[in-house]
Amino acid sequence: MKKIINPWDGLEGYMCFGCAPANPSGLHMEFYEDGDDVVAFWKPEAYYQGWLNTLHGGIQTTLMDELAGWVVMRKLQTSGVTSRLDAKFIKSISTLEPQLTVRGRIKDRKRNAIFIETEIYNSAEEVCSRADLVYFVSNPERAKEEFHFCGCKTVDE
Repeated sequence: MKKIINPWDGLEGYMCFGCAPANPSGLHMEFYEDGDDVVAFWKPEAYYQGWLNTLHGGIQTTLMDELAGWVVMRKLQTSGVTSRLDAKFIKSISTLEPQLTVRGRIKDRKRNAIFIETEIYNSAEEVCSRADLVYFVSNPERAKEEFHFCGCKTVDE
């Protein structure tokens, strides 16, 4: 498993809720490449709950949405936006979990539409949530101009 370098770390004004390390209210997600998958490990906190000790469904969809964006950035070396996210909540997730694993991969591509599937696993490695996403990708020139995207590397590259 190889750690993916955040290409925007240090960019002035970069405050992504999902992945910006400097966002005091953010999720501070970090990403790793594991074969065809992109993976994140994340620890829930009490302030992310919906019901008592239960991770809010909106936070779960955010985790999966953010991971899908990083699948596109790492695997296709471009950026873009989420067009559709269809989430299924299978098992509730406790905010007392020591660590969650968020995992995703590309399932299909039709021109600029990328089909991605993601899952969230609890510390017992049970699938708790799953989402199918459609991501609309930009061409490299637009990704650079509009999203300041200049590539997505791992630490060993």
